[in-house]
Amino acid sequence: MGEFKTSSHLTAGFVGGLASAVLLQPLDLLKTRLQQTPGSTLMETVRGLRSPLELWRGTLPSALRTSLGASMYLTSLSKMRASLANYTKPEEGYSSELPKLSSQANLATGAVARGLVGFITMPITVVKVRFESSLYHYKSMAEAVKALYVERGIRGFFYGYGVTLTRDAPYAGLYVLFYEQCKDLLNDLFPAGDAHRKITTSAALNSLSAVSAAVAATTITSPFDTIKTRVQLNPEKYKSFLTAIRLIIKKESFMSLFSGLSLRLTRKALSSGVSWCIYEELVRLNAFKGNIAL
Repeated sequence: MGEFKTSSHLTAGFVGGLASAVLLQPLDLLKTRLQQTPGSTLMETVRGLRSPLELWRGTLPSALRTSLGASMYLTSLSKMRASLANYTKPEEGYSSELPKLSSQANLATGAVARGLVGFITMPITVVKVRFESSLYHYKSMAEAVKALYVERGIRGFFYGYGVTLTRDAPYAGLYVLFYEQCKDLLNDLFPAGDAHRKITTSAALNSLSAVSAAVAATTITSPFDTIKTRVQLNPEKYKSFLTAIRLIIKKESFMSLFSGLSLRLTRKALSSGVSWCIYEELVRLNAFKGNIAL
C-alpha cells in the first residue's frame, strides 16, 4: 500500500467540505434562525425569508469554514491515527483505505483533532453564525468582521468557543467511533467479491456509514449546538454554558435544547455522506496511484 501524502488529505477534505457547504447552506441557515428565536417553527422561519436566494446567505463564510476546517481536520486526524502504535492497515477487500484503530483511539483522535481545528476556525464560525442570523444585516464579510471587532475586540471572534468545543469535540469523537464501527459492520454484511464489485460498492458502504454515524452523533450532541448558537448570537443574555442551559430549560422547555434537530440531522447526514465519500475515494485514488508507482 502506498504511503498517504499530506496533500491528498488536504485536497480531499477541502473538496468534500466545499461541496457539502455550498449544497447544504440552506439547511444551516434555517437551523440557525430556528435556534435564535424561542418557540419559532420551520414554516414561520421559511415565511420570514425575503427571497429564496436568502437561503444561501452566509455561503462564503460557511464554505471557507467548512472547506478549510475539513481539510485541516481530516489531515490532522489522519496524521494522529497513522502515528498511533496500534496502527494497522485495512484487510484486502475492505471498503476503506484509512487505518483501523481501536474504539478508544477513534474516539480520542476525532475529539482532539476537532478541538484543535475548531479553535483555529472559530473566527470564521462566529462570522458565519451572525451572517445566517436575521439579527444582523451585514452586506459583506468585511463589514461583519469590522463590526464584530468594534463591538467586542479580538475576543469577540472566539466568543462561544467553550460551548462550541463541548459540541464539536464529543461530536467528532463519537462520529469517528460510529463511522468506523459502521464500516466494519457493513463490510462484514457485504463482503467484497471481485475487484470490480469492491470499487463499485465501496463508495456506497462508506456513504451509508457516514450518514449513520452522523445521525447518531448529531442527536447526542444536539443540545450543545442550540446552546452554542444562543451564546454566539446573544452573549449579553447567555453569558456561559451553564447560564444558557438554565435559562432555556427554565423559561422555555427541555425540548428547546433540541431546537433545529431535524434540520441539523438532515444537514449533517447529507454533509457527511458527501464529504466523507469524496474524502475516502480521493484517498483511495492516491493509494492506488502509490501502488502503481511501486
